[in-house]
Amino acid sequence: MKKISIIALLLFAVYVFCMYSYMMSHSGVIPQALQGTAADPVMFMSGKELYLSEEYSKIRNFLFFIATPLEWLLYFLVLVIGVSRYFEKVAIAQSKWRLVQNAGYLFFLSGFLYIVLLPFNYYRYSLSKSYGISTQTLSSWLRDGLVDFGVNFVTTFIIVTVLYWLIRKSAKRWWLYAWLLMIPMTLFVTFIQPVVIAPLYNDFYPLKDKELEAKILAFAGQAHIPATHVYEVNMAEKTNALNAYVAGIGSNARIVLWDTTLNRLSEDEVLFIMAHEMGHYVEKHVYWGITGYLALAFVGFWLTAKGMTWLIARYGRLLHIDKLSDIRSFPLFLLMLSMLLFLSNPLSNYVSRYQEIRADDYAIALTKDKQAAVTAFQKLTIAGLSEVNPPTLVKWFRYTHPTMLERIQKVDEQEPK
Repeated sequence: MKKISIIALLLFAVYVFCMYSYMMSHSGVIPQALQGTAADPVMFMSGKELYLSEEYSKIRNFLFFIATPLEWLLYFLVLVIGVSRYFEKVAIAQSKWRLVQNAGYLFFLSGFLYIVLLPFNYYRYSLSKSYGISTQTLSSWLRDGLVDFGVNFVTTFIIVTVLYWLIRKSAKRWWLYAWLLMIPMTLFVTFIQPVVIAPLYNDFYPLKDKELEAKILAFAGQAHIPATHVYEVNMAEKTNALNAYVAGIGSNARIVLWDTTLNRLSEDEVLFIMAHEMGHYVEKHVYWGITGYLALAFVGFWLTAKGMTWLIARYGRLLHIDKLSDIRSFPLFLLMLSMLLFLSNPLSNYVSRYQEIRADDYAIALTKDKQAAVTAFQKLTIAGLSEVNPPTLVKWFRYTHPTMLERIQKVDEQEPK
């Protein structure tokens, strides 16, 4: 156990060193053909902004690439050292009821992981604040963390209770039944997210600028979006970044603008951003996203079931797992699912980038205002200190949107359709 743990720590240290070297060696040079164009950050960012953007992007990208493997390492050590087995024993000793045992085990496991990862998450928060992206107070950040913990705990408790009940009932096909149950659950969560979950973190209220709201709703009418209000959310107390979105499905679809976007962008730029978000609705990207997510989940559940069965049969003693139906095997489930999700990022991000290009095209067709699109993208870059030309690995694994270099270049060159 000690030998395996040391090897895992050493492998993680080597990986961290390699990723650090890769990220810090990237220069972000703009192709010569685009130098001096609207896509060149030199043309719309100050020297200080350019420096901060490059520095902040490198650190943020590095943290992204070590955050998920760090979770893998924790899941592995929790199993190998016997922490998961200990939490199960303590939970079983507290009650004879399985539901109470599951709740106790998950509370111990979730609390342990939350505390262990708290310094890392605090560093990411303080980094964002030091570069002027986050404006959130420490108390507000801690409150959001506790809300996250509570929401995740309740959600995970429901999932685990159903999941391990299925495993006990059908050791071979539990993964298929779990996937089938995911379909209505995913649709339900997507439906309630704008009106139940999102308000837990921020206050939403009707847009104060009624003239702007009328123009946005006029666009929404052309897009056949069933919305009678545009909502504003108070994000300025948490961030300087800009954003807007159309969320939800059916009658719960909501058009939402961050107040930072309203404060920093002109009316034409806001209308372009909203037209872009409506493009996602028109092309039913939410539904395509749900379909793709469920398809990947099907493959992921199948591979996880096969992988867990093989690992427990071969290394169950090392992992302190006697059988798959033991709730102590849950960290192994999280480990395998997290690895598969991470490896699927290039594919899902590629599809997402294609959808973003389609939404940009729709916005240009609706607004017929290329200039507003270009300046909006430039301001989004400045507000988030975004990297316009990231390294290849970063683009594959992180970027759900095309790079700003690509978006500005494409919009600047195309003719409205």
